[in-house]
Amino acid sequence: QVQLVESGGGVVQTGGSLRLSCAASGSISSMTAMGWYRQAPGKQRELVALINSLSRTVYADSVKGRFVISRDGSKYTVYLQMNSLKPEDTAVYYCDANFLLDPHGSLWSGWGQGTQVTVSS
Repeated sequence: QVQLVESGGGVVQTGGSLRLSCAASGSISSMTAMGWYRQAPGKQRELVALINSLSRTVYADSVKGRFVISRDGSKYTVYLQMNSLKPEDTAVYYCDANFLLDPHGSLWSGWGQGTQVTVSS
């Protein structure tokens, strides 16, 4: 079993910064990929950024140059540093994680509980 705990959301003014964290715990053998998605009211959930076990990253075009995803492999924790925030970044941000579990290497995929990010104009 794996648990994901997100933190770091909040309210910030346009141009401000926030840092989200997602910490995983459980019978994890290794990480395949972790990332962040977001869902604004009335819209579908969309990819924000992903990072894999080789620290290769993927970003949505809308956040390139403003957001940075990173990970602490030893702690199975992923971070999202969000800079130059805009009102259109307002959404619930969800951590997405994919792990291989002990003892048999089965694949586990799941979501965090979500954290609200609100950017005021």
